[in-house]
Amino acid sequence: MPGTIGDWSVEQVWFGQVFSFNVLLPALVPAGIIFTVLFTYPWIERWITKDNREHHVLDRPRNAPTRTAIGMAGFVWYCVMWAAAGSDLIATHFHVSLNDVTYWLRALFFVGPVIAFIVTKRVALALQRKDREIALHGRETGRIVRLPHGEFIEVHAPLDEYKRYKLVGFESPSPLPAEPNAHGVVDKKEKRRALFSKWFFEDRVAPATPAELAAAHGHHGEHEAIESGESQKTLSH
Repeated sequence: MPGTIGDWSVEQVWFGQVFSFNVLLPALVPAGIIFTVLFTYPWIERWITKDNREHHVLDRPRNAPTRTAIGMAGFVWYCVMWAAAGSDLIATHFHVSLNDVTYWLRALFFVGPVIAFIVTKRVALALQRKDREIALHGRETGRIVRLPHGEFIEVHAPLDEYKRYKLVGFESPSPLPAEPNAHGVVDKKEKRRALFSKWFFEDRVAPATPAELAAAHGHHGEHEAIESGESQKTLSH
């Protein structure tokens, strides 16, 4: 926080008391922004999704990629300011230039949250894809079976009902289009909501459907029959 802003000093004397805004503003403004966003976020997401239901079960972070990425971006944004409060100690302990530390922290103040958002969302989507593969194909066992025609396959162990439900029991909304009003006109507010909905849910991994799980279960049965056949052949020999 600078000592002066133009001709205005950040230290003011009011009613015989000294008010140091170079301490108050950096302490209160970022905290006020963070708590305001945290308080209003449920209403913002409800407006984007048009979901007015009551929700009593928490989502896994990976199953809400954009929400998790926004939270991580805010976390990094605050941590950069937290680190900047000790920039002089960083410079002295690591024997680097204080000016270089300040320049890097200034850059991270703007770039850090963007990088955190992108990386977190990509990681969450990758974990969702991994969960989908495990739900459909089962857990890797490391057992390799050779088929009669020479092909080698790895036998996967099916999941129990509880673990499978944990991997597929979540909602993955698709982007909502802009809906016209009673007069058949799409207003600007609805266009903005549709734009936010597209940004929020465009990158999504849909959970495995019951039909896909049933088909995968039949595939597991074929593998189990092949493995049991190989085992019986081995015992007969």
